[in-house]
Amino acid sequence: MKKMKKLAALFCASCMVVTALAGCGKKETSQTAETGSAATTEKAAESGSGELIALITMDSIDQHWVTLNEGAQKAAKELGVTVQFMAPNTKDDAQQIECVNNAVSAGAKAIIVAANGPDAISSALKEAASSGVKIVYVDSPANVEAEATFSTDNKAAGKTAGEEMLKALEAAGVTSGSIGVINVNAATDSCVMREEGFRSAFEGKGYTILETQYGEGDAAKSQSIAENYITQGVVGIFGCNEGSTTGAGNAIKASGKEGIIGVGFDKSDAIMGLIDDGYLLCTMAQNPDVMGYEGVKAAVAAIGGESLGGKVTDTGVSVLTAGAAGAAAAAPAKASKEWKIALITMDSIDQHWVTLNEGAQAKAAELGVTVTFMSPNTKDDAQQIECVNNAVAGGYNAIMVAANGPDAISSALKEAEAAGVKIVYVDSPANVEAEATFSTDNKAAGKTAGEEMLKALEAAGVTSGSIGVINVNAATDSCVMREEGFRSAFEGKGYTILETQYGEGDAAKSQSIAENYITQGVVGIFGCNEGSTTGAGNAIKAAGKDGIIGVGFDKSDAILGLIDDGYLLCTMAQNPDVMGSMGVEACVQALEGNSLGGEVKDTGVSVLKK
Repeated sequence: MKKMKKLAALFCASCMVVTALAGCGKKETSQTAETGSAATTEKAAESGSGELIALITMDSIDQHWVTLNEGAQKAAKELGVTVQFMAPNTKDDAQQIECVNNAVSAGAKAIIVAANGPDAISSALKEAASSGVKIVYVDSPANVEAEATFSTDNKAAGKTAGEEMLKALEAAGVTSGSIGVINVNAATDSCVMREEGFRSAFEGKGYTILETQYGEGDAAKSQSIAENYITQGVVGIFGCNEGSTTGAGNAIKASGKEGIIGVGFDKSDAIMGLIDDGYLLCTMAQNPDVMGYEGVKAAVAAIGGESLGGKVTDTGVSVLTAGAAGAAAAAPAKASKEWKIALITMDSIDQHWVTLNEGAQAKAAELGVTVTFMSPNTKDDAQQIECVNNAVAGGYNAIMVAANGPDAISSALKEAEAAGVKIVYVDSPANVEAEATFSTDNKAAGKTAGEEMLKALEAAGVTSGSIGVINVNAATDSCVMREEGFRSAFEGKGYTILETQYGEGDAAKSQSIAENYITQGVVGIFGCNEGSTTGAGNAIKAAGKDGIIGVGFDKSDAILGLIDDGYLLCTMAQNPDVMGSMGVEACVQALEGNSLGGEVKDTGVSVLKK
């Protein structure tokens, strides 16, 4: 059935290419995880009005692009627009340029594009933009300004791939040797960044990374390259995209040699089969459906006149190993029974948690399970422990939890596990093993927040001064990591980061702390969560002082208002709805008997500015 679905998807994609080139087509629908707020979706829907949007990827065959199109079609249906999949059958610059030109001729109001390279189609995109067509990038940008970009942090993901290979080699006692790299070409930005990240993981180690070979993303060509690497006695091979990874795995399989560690990128049935059979160690699985979905939303918003500020959104990546790949392949369309899942967050009031619950409820309806939002009204360890105990007593089969701290509720969670309850973390884990964790890479996002403040201060000519930090407490893992990342951005700079003050996530308490910082003459304030950020912005507003740079975390109407009014520079917007949706799916998989291997998935973050 899976094979038939894939063939059907490919057939539809091919048909859409033909109809698109003729300047006509129809809408398609599919299922994928919804991201973003309902308010944003409704606003975008008002701007839709049946407009034509072209989706141009590198080819129309790789499962990565097929899945991206599925996400785009889902958004198209919701927003009342037509998305035409106009990708060429194979990766070819001339054909991709032709697709761009055909989209303009067909009257497309926006083009969503995964560019073959930073310059390969830039001229065509510039002409499209000059004609009034809105440009949105998915997966791979070009060197032309766009409304927004939705992609993986490819360098970071490539480094993770390298670290996974390194761990496997060292575990096998292999501390030196040659490693081959198969890339698409030397121009495609996403793949170049993956390779750069991969190579960085081996710096200072006793391995030799061989000269990169290019297979044009073709599995057969990549297999031939990998076979040549194997004859050279490599201990590992890295594939930078779906075709490269499939080719590497097939070559390792055909060689019959054990001990060659294959690591790759992207997710397909072929790759997951090679992982399950032991010919590949793991793959870095992106979220192409999220790229497609968010890309359409951004295109519609831009068509409607909304300024997106060229924002770049990391759509996340996860490491799929044999256990995780098997579980993903076995994910049920519907649960086998009406499982009861308790959702316990830090409180039930912050918009972050409300949105997380919305994502959970949507997935629960899709899978036919019940999710009960059992969170306390305020952040309190004792109340959160009580919620966990009540879930166990109430016969719940799984608990999705955003833990107040790593140890605050650990005893209660251990008792729940002992009673057979499955544990899945969203946003913030505790020091208890769980089936899976879905959260932001908080340290990296915190560093980004610091870098944004640093750039703004330097642009204003402020090269020294004190900066205040408002956190929730000293225990909540997610917020502690954000602060750590933020502080790291200022290392070696001429600023003084003051001692952290704790506002318990309460906006009023945080405002009082921020006001005290302002009396000390700070040049910037960082808020580590929604309440902290709101309080900081309100204090800057009340002070009436220009020049204090406020940067924060999380997204709410209040925070976005403070950004629009100029009292905050930006906020790091997470994807709590994705956490909730994926958390429910993981609970169901675990309850259905699938092993998730304790996977930790980064659900992405974006910088929201005025």
